[in-house]
Amino acid sequence: MKDNNVAMINGVRTAFMKLRYNLSVNQLLNAAASSHPDKEVIVDGKKRMTYGELEKEATNLASGLSMLGIREGDRVAVGLPNWYETVVIYFALAKIGAILVPFNYRLKMAEAEYILQNSGARALFLPEEFDCMNQYEQSMKIKNHLSSLEYLLSVRFEKENTISYQKILETGKQEEIIEIELDSNNDVYTILYTSGTAGKPKGVMLTHKNIVQTAVVAADWMKCKSEDVFLISMPLYHAMGINLLFRAIVSNGSVILMDKYKPEHALSLIESEKVTVHPGVPTMFILELNHPMFSLFDLSSLRTGEIGGSSCPIEIVHRIRIEMNCNILVGYGLTEMSPTLTLTDFEDDDTIRSETVGKPLPGVEIKIIDDFGNEVGKGEVGELICRSFGLMKGYYAMPEKTRDAIDEDGWFYSGDLAIIDEEGNIRIIGRKNEVIRREGVKIYPQEIEDIFLTHPNVAEAAMIGIPDLVRGEITYACIRLRRGSQNSEQELKDFIKNKMEDFKIPDKIIFMEHFPRIATGKIRKIDLQSHIKSVIL
Repeated sequence: MKDNNVAMINGVRTAFMKLRYNLSVNQLLNAAASSHPDKEVIVDGKKRMTYGELEKEATNLASGLSMLGIREGDRVAVGLPNWYETVVIYFALAKIGAILVPFNYRLKMAEAEYILQNSGARALFLPEEFDCMNQYEQSMKIKNHLSSLEYLLSVRFEKENTISYQKILETGKQEEIIEIELDSNNDVYTILYTSGTAGKPKGVMLTHKNIVQTAVVAADWMKCKSEDVFLISMPLYHAMGINLLFRAIVSNGSVILMDKYKPEHALSLIESEKVTVHPGVPTMFILELNHPMFSLFDLSSLRTGEIGGSSCPIEIVHRIRIEMNCNILVGYGLTEMSPTLTLTDFEDDDTIRSETVGKPLPGVEIKIIDDFGNEVGKGEVGELICRSFGLMKGYYAMPEKTRDAIDEDGWFYSGDLAIIDEEGNIRIIGRKNEVIRREGVKIYPQEIEDIFLTHPNVAEAAMIGIPDLVRGEITYACIRLRRGSQNSEQELKDFIKNKMEDFKIPDKIIFMEHFPRIATGKIRKIDLQSHIKSVIL
């Protein structure tokens, strides 16, 4: 009898899991609001909101947008900080079947105009000014010569030639909408633009199922529950920020939004809001751990978190686990895969967490192949290809680019070089197009960058190759030292010379104060190469 009960419970759980997988974004919110109407879901610097209030405001906003003429399939751009209104808009668009186009509000005019034009966005939600940049003035200039952009929708301000968020909300209260029935498998929820580290950004079309199922699988892996409180400082215009938001929603948890990251404020929020899940990039954790007031904050509520974006030194992983009481996981993902593909496990040691990105999540397949498409053996370097439920529908209006990236069997070619070890853990070596070829030998930049980062005075490292008629490429290590540190080129070469083969030691070391970066903070190596060429020529 006991076995029958267990089987029945497992069967119900499996059925429920499948149900969650197939929910649209709107259905997901409706289910959470129905089961937890009074549960707090969003906290930002301005407002606290329950699931019931979020669903109601999203419905009113959706109605207002519908009365404005926004229809199913229309693209609506959102260039906002991590505000509660941003989350409301994300769900409101899902209710009427409009397609979300989030982008970085810090983008310069040419970059912002490219995304708005390429996506054909009919409307843009924007702040007046944020982070020392006047988005209103820039958006007005774009609208004046971009006929496809009909509406500027202002958030937290009112100005000529805009329609305010509050006005749309009030208008929407006057009329109920009929929510659109969506096909979660095929209908696009969002078009996310890639960071553009090597060329123009591409619009990644992700369906409702892509977004929801990836969030469900990642949340289950992290053992997320309704008691969890997520601190989200990752921008909501980024694939990872969206994934974290939906991990919280599928778990019926709560979200603390940071519109501008500051380490002391993050530590304060962890203490005051009893944060349990703390995701971030390595730099954030380093800033928090090294903050002079770190020991004064109570971080005992922390349960777990996720490091993504770049590798993390073993000593930092160890300090996060011990000093922050946070059983941190390390992950890897791609915008085109919605984005999470791998995570380390709660039982992994610090070495695995610092040197690998763990194993594929359930439902994710990963292979490492050579230049001829053959799968390589354990421990051998090759290109990482993958397929899963998170695979994008394609690049918006770029069928040829889509065909180049996805083969007929549904494998996505990441352009990342990786190794799978004997235990099945994946180690990312770097980008295929960043491999340096010096005197006929391949050099993988990330391998050398990771060794430099073990030096106590090195804050950041980027390895690049500059074309040379004799050697093929000359290697340059671009190093940013920690504040107050003074190390010579020879000292750093001596530091690494016993840790790698001689041919991997950089020909030159250049010290940097700042690096050119993409919107998410990653070093933009194509610009770095241009900068170094201008310095040495």
